[in-house]
Amino acid sequence: MRRSRLTGFLTSLLLAAGLGLTGAASANASGTAAAGGYVALGDSYSSGVGAGSYISSSGSCDRSTKAYPYLWNAAHSYSSFAFNACSGAKTDDVLANQLGSLNSATSLVSLTIGGNDAGFSDVMTTCVIQSDSACLSKIDTARAYVANTLPGKLDTVYNAISAKAPSARVVVIGYPRFYLLGQTCLGLSETKRSAINGAADYIDTVIKARATAHNFAFGDVRTTFTGHEICSSDSWLHSVNWLDIGTSYHPTAAGHSGGYLPVLTNAA
Repeated sequence: MRRSRLTGFLTSLLLAAGLGLTGAASANASGTAAAGGYVALGDSYSSGVGAGSYISSSGSCDRSTKAYPYLWNAAHSYSSFAFNACSGAKTDDVLANQLGSLNSATSLVSLTIGGNDAGFSDVMTTCVIQSDSACLSKIDTARAYVANTLPGKLDTVYNAISAKAPSARVVVIGYPRFYLLGQTCLGLSETKRSAINGAADYIDTVIKARATAHNFAFGDVRTTFTGHEICSSDSWLHSVNWLDIGTSYHPTAAGHSGGYLPVLTNAA
């Protein structure tokens, strides 16, 4: 999610609930040379919103030196590194703004995309400030979009990546489940938490299916985030962050180094 898009979200929460929320191919980790270039695409889960240590030149894209693409590149020696992921990006934004660095010499591409297309911000706004039934209804709307529209959007992005970087290893990474269920935990009801987790599973299933159809690797971070969800004793995800609203429901620095980076390492 882009922070500017969360302003209305914060206002709604303050008014309604007195709360606030906003919405390469082969290389080893020893630093030995990696052939070709690495390009990191996607949304805030790739740019590093929530991880801190933002690169000033990235502006509202909020690219972090603690984000998994930056960490991966620092441990390898690619001929080039393009960190193009941007907070708030949808599939159309990737197509319009992020593919210029891809070429025949690109050997690795990583990507998270789809959550903003599916209305992540709207879902969380509704689930935080409205009833269980309203939350479930908004999730149903998002699931319908994921089922009927998102696959075509993903196909268009994946086709464009293949056309521009035909020799690249492409790793599409999914989203974590947000909540550890069955815990005593302030905030959303168990009904809402369970439904949000189910929605994460659903979008990951669709993203994996489309990535596999394009012969791309899929990285499943639900495994690495298990035990580190919100409501756990060691969460790698921000819940509502009162000091920095835009980071809410995004991975922490530990989520990038312990959750996302190992998945990219295994898949790349």
